Amino acid sequence: MACKPLVMPSLTLLALALAQTAAAAAPEAGAGEGALDIVAWPGYIERGDTDKAYDWVTPFEAETGCKVRVKTAGTSDEMVSLMNQGGYDLVTASGDASLRLIYGRKVQPIDPARVPGWDGVDARLQNAPWHTVDGKHYGTPYQWGPNVLMYNSAVFKEAPKSWSVVFEPQELPDGKPNKGRVQAYDGAIYIADAALYLMHRNPALGIKDPYELNEKQYAAVLEVLRRQHPLIQRYWHDANVQVQDFTSEGIVASGSWPFQVNTLKGNAQPVASTVPQEGATGWADTTMLHAEAKHPNCAYRWLAWSLTPKVQGDVAAWFGSVPAVPRACEGASELLGKEGCATNGIGNMAQIHFWKTPQAKCATQGSCVPYSRWTTDYIAIMGGR
Repeated sequence: MACKPLVMPSLTLLALALAQTAAAAAPEAGAGEGALDIVAWPGYIERGDTDKAYDWVTPFEAETGCKVRVKTAGTSDEMVSLMNQGGYDLVTASGDASLRLIYGRKVQPIDPARVPGWDGVDARLQNAPWHTVDGKHYGTPYQWGPNVLMYNSAVFKEAPKSWSVVFEPQELPDGKPNKGRVQAYDGAIYIADAALYLMHRNPALGIKDPYELNEKQYAAVLEVLRRQHPLIQRYWHDANVQVQDFTSEGIVASGSWPFQVNTLKGNAQPVASTVPQEGATGWADTTMLHAEAKHPNCAYRWLAWSLTPKVQGDVAAWFGSVPAVPRACEGASELLGKEGCATNGIGNMAQIHFWKTPQAKCATQGSCVPYSRWTTDYIAIMGGR
């Protein structure tokens, strides 16, 4: 079920409020509290239930005595909502959620000195603006990757070259129309996917950043999404439901995550993925510590555990993502191997426009449409308005 959109106040005002509030002190080192509650994307926290080879939770529990409980979320809005409700210690937040959590004071700064392995984090991610504010780090980088175009390889003998196959009415290579055979993501951040497509299709609009849209650009992007609506079989947010749709509901193309691609391939389905000529949006996820975490010592142990090269490699092998720790690419994980990072796209970072929260004040043109408008308008579009 789609979550109620979150209408956020200006991040600038929240930043001022944050600056006036002393940062929460890092908890003292000590014995684990025996439990750990994590909000995570599907496939990020595995204990071998699906495949016994993929289990980085059980050895953590054995080593620390911290029993891990996981709540999966299908969208960033859902993650923010769960963190606002409280009761969780950590969240694997993407860039379109992390600043909302920071400025909403739902997460606290972490002390990198308490996280062995911090120095091994990819230099491109260590000080990334989606988790670093005023010189403070609000979490540890976890994994990153693109939102790929997943397609049925029995229908598309060659990889689609453009995102137009999901945005524009057209006949597909099998001679049938795409109407009712494509999907779109059930999350307002998907507006950026349409903006990226339009940025290349209509350069005269002057879109420089798919997350920074003035009123004219925004209106044009919404029109693309309204034209897309009659084509859509489902606005998906549950990765497992999308897997089922590609398996038995005749879906042949959609924006997706590498996790679904790997799952479908593992089920011997005719599926492949690509990053089309327009590039792709994507995610660089951060494991963030709740401001009122009940199990801070177990949380810090997990932050350290999550950055070990083997765990990083195992997660990447399962999800199809790229590790935040480059050493994971050097054979630390037998599951990932030495070629896994290349396969998962470690060299493609420049092609990815990473999720971030749209703000009213923006770098490319001064004034842009804020995320509160994105959420309201996208819900209307999904409803056919």
